[in-house]
Amino acid sequence: MQRATDMGDDTGRGGAARVSWAENWARSRGRRHPESPSAHRTPFARDRDRIIHASAFRRLKQKTQVFVAHEGDHFRTRLTHSLEVAQIARSIATALRLDSDLAETIALGHDLGHPPFGHAGEDELEQRMAPYGGFDHNVQTFRVVTTLERRYPAFEGLNLTWETLEGLVKHNGPVAGRLDRPAWGAIADYNSDFDLELGGWAAAEAQVAALSDDIAYNNHDVDDGLAAGLFQLDELMDVPLIGPILLGVRRDYPDLDVGLTRLEAVRRMIGDMVGNVMMETRARVAASGVSSASDVRGLGHALVSFSQDMTEDLARLRAFLHERMYRHWRVMRTRSQARRILAEMFDLFLAEPQLLPPEWQDRLTGLDQTRGARVICDYIAGMTDWFAIEEHKRLFQLDVWG
Repeated sequence: MQRATDMGDDTGRGGAARVSWAENWARSRGRRHPESPSAHRTPFARDRDRIIHASAFRRLKQKTQVFVAHEGDHFRTRLTHSLEVAQIARSIATALRLDSDLAETIALGHDLGHPPFGHAGEDELEQRMAPYGGFDHNVQTFRVVTTLERRYPAFEGLNLTWETLEGLVKHNGPVAGRLDRPAWGAIADYNSDFDLELGGWAAAEAQVAALSDDIAYNNHDVDDGLAAGLFQLDELMDVPLIGPILLGVRRDYPDLDVGLTRLEAVRRMIGDMVGNVMMETRARVAASGVSSASDVRGLGHALVSFSQDMTEDLARLRAFLHERMYRHWRVMRTRSQARRILAEMFDLFLAEPQLLPPEWQDRLTGLDQTRGARVICDYIAGMTDWFAIEEHKRLFQLDVWG
């Protein structure tokens, strides 16, 4: 492995010296394919830039989570979500004196493997790929950055540092127990040559990215659900966390209109959740006595975390959103339509692979059905919502060619 020597200072990128349990770019475990160091960027900043310039990152602008792109341009996309996660992660990492470049990089890359149509798309691809090894968006993210992105003549993928790859794979915790699942074969194979220590926890920066994801999607789902009219502000008054915050906003601004009340409540909820993560993490650091990044990986549990009370409140908020938003008849109708689009395309390409674009047909050369199905899945998973809708029309409606 290449030892990283890229230039930079020894701070958390916020001006203060890093804590001892932070990652240090100067001691990075390097890249699978050695490269000359950058004269102006740390290895983690270089990883961030590679992710931002990746084709998969650009396509996030028209991939959605709950709503489909054609339902309106004021709802979050995977791109806006990733940017929000990155902003929160950088803020928390800076406050905790961690490497904010690494936290931001993992946050920006964590959703690269999501297919079109959010969770509906993932559910359908998982079902279609069940006979061929399955589908998992985290594994697909790994495949995007290690294989599917083709931007460099010397290697496949983005050739990210060990720490970034570890964070993308393990930000939610150890994954060694999943390696016997067929869908995880790509990670198992890669790991045999570039050991990511899949049985341990990831660095604190990756854990920050994971919690930032939770903060971002809980808040923007409340915001988007209200904006879409799936539920009303008054219905949130008895929901933990958001209810007391709404009471505070109405007390402070009794004449505020509904739109600004919503935005102020979401802003405050983000602040409360960020503050809770920092308070709980500092308490865990003090209790555990961690003094190195290796200590964080070997701790046996997460170091960066919400408090138990916050975890319980978030579970009740998620239960409300599941009932009133994710299972809303309008959302379910769109999910059903999205799943049919992907199912019909997958089955057609599997039966008639000559209908794929030529460059994708070339990737099928010499492959058996199982590996061919993976190529078809890669093609579909890389689509945006809009492209999937239009591609489906081209395949099933003759008049779109007129």
